[in-house]
Amino acid sequence: MTLFSILFKSKAAAAATLLVILCFLVLPQFLKNYGIYLLTYWLVFIIATMGLNLTIGYAGQKSLGHAAFFGIGAYTVAILMKAGFSFWLGLPAAAVICFAVGLVLGFPALRVQAIYLAFATLGFNTAIWLVMRNEEWLTGGTFGINNIARPSLFGLSLDGNLAYYYFVLAVTLATSALLLGLLRSPWGKAFTALRDNPIRAESLGINIRSYTLLSFAIGAAYAGVAGGLFASLVQFIEPAPFAVGASIMMYLMVVVGGAGYFWGPVIGAAVGVVLPEWLRDVPGVANWYLPMFGAAVVLLMVWLPDGLLSIPDRLKARRNARQASINRAQAATKLGSSQ
Repeated sequence: MTLFSILFKSKAAAAATLLVILCFLVLPQFLKNYGIYLLTYWLVFIIATMGLNLTIGYAGQKSLGHAAFFGIGAYTVAILMKAGFSFWLGLPAAAVICFAVGLVLGFPALRVQAIYLAFATLGFNTAIWLVMRNEEWLTGGTFGINNIARPSLFGLSLDGNLAYYYFVLAVTLATSALLLGLLRSPWGKAFTALRDNPIRAESLGINIRSYTLLSFAIGAAYAGVAGGLFASLVQFIEPAPFAVGASIMMYLMVVVGGAGYFWGPVIGAAVGVVLPEWLRDVPGVANWYLPMFGAAVVLLMVWLPDGLLSIPDRLKARRNARQASINRAQAATKLGSSQ
């Protein structure tokens, strides 16, 4: 089995992927500093919501605590760098710590499901946020941690927005390839089986306990990596970006893009990060961009509850239903004429 067959189902999928990557490579050359910063911000949330998409979209677990892992990753990198350690130690440490904490958070999912699990993870997010706000000796509290340096790679400084953007893009591509390989593997099939029917999955020999825990742990590790990149991007962190509202926004990004679709986080993060900024600069909309954004999301959830990427599947299903109806009509006509 080749790497191509593992990562892509068809040449069309590979071509579309290469086209998207090319756009990400070329677009920053035509943008000013804020545009490059916004693109980097988008990439960071793509990584974070890729992990949440694994937990929600593929494993079927309800989590409203993802911003807590995002924050743990950010504070891990910031604290270690302030202590004199390298970014290249802080980023893996953020992933490992979040993986371990995510593994622990997965245990409630073994006993409660649906809305009860969502409330359990919500409580976890609130507890972590309170630690970030109140433990000033560690996190700086509401004063936060500032002057977080950007790393150097092989002697090349990543201080500039463009250089750091390409670094984050490389991390995004690497984490995307890892996740896509995972989803194409038997592990990915097990996650999907867990989502569709846990009882049937267990009857087929899938250890639903292990895969439930892994879905939380891997998703948390992705959020930890994103948080570490976020800390160096903004170079100042405080508790506000990691509150419950941020978890709800990340959940929204996954759902709007399409839970269970690999490209869902890319589209969803664009809706959550890029769209509001674009609306803010549209003449005549600037004063109403947040209500308009909220209304657009509500309408989208009413008409497309499975997300934007479900549109091709809905069109295909409608086309198949129409063709089936035509076939039945033709069959009935032939039957009537033969009699």
